[in-house]
Amino acid sequence: MQTPTSEIKYKHIFFDLDHTIWDFDKNAAETLIELYDIYKLDEIGLPGASLFIETYTRNNHQLWAEYHTGKITKTELRETRFRRTFIELGLHPDQVPLAFEDDYVKLCPTKTNLFPHAHETLQYLQGKYTLHLISNGFKEASTLKIGNTNIGQYFAEVIISEIVGINKPDPAIFEHALNVAGAKKNESMMIGDSLEADVYGALNFGMDAIYFNPFNAPKPDDVPVQIHHLKELMLIL
Repeated sequence: MQTPTSEIKYKHIFFDLDHTIWDFDKNAAETLIELYDIYKLDEIGLPGASLFIETYTRNNHQLWAEYHTGKITKTELRETRFRRTFIELGLHPDQVPLAFEDDYVKLCPTKTNLFPHAHETLQYLQGKYTLHLISNGFKEASTLKIGNTNIGQYFAEVIISEIVGINKPDPAIFEHALNVAGAKKNESMMIGDSLEADVYGALNFGMDAIYFNPFNAPKPDDVPVQIHHLKELMLIL
């Protein structure tokens, strides 16, 4: 664990949602296991569920990185991630289940796995700071995730990029978030898992940031602060 070096008295903490509070990969895996059985994917020659999940996760992460930076649209992301996964695992394009993406999108946001100590940490921080969310997720899914996990109670403002029309790391969404929150740049902190969208997005905007790094990925030297567990925030903020 590292501690912020700034002596600034923070007033506003902005969190990312997916992969930071809401455990995207765990919830996606649960969903895919269910859909693997519903669609009887083993009967059409697809390898086991674990390889299916691993392949999807890799493709999905890559496509989300492209979506963050405006290289692809929401529609392209959703049309590509499962199609690419199925074909990569040996299915003929004509065998790709057309309704799979729709069923996934309906089911996955109903899952409620959060990273450990999420409620405890947010409740603690809410007593000291005004908390907000900035998510690059989509409106419908993000609303369900927040509601089903009862985390909306902690956040004064929820900024969803699809509604705003701007994605992190664009400085404009951070500017918008500060305006909505009535916050100043030098008294605000961003916390998220994405180096590109959350950490560098905030740092390049001139706002402090903490890198949430639960899987202990290598930390770039120009990232000043990282945590591996949400509960560490209770010690450093």
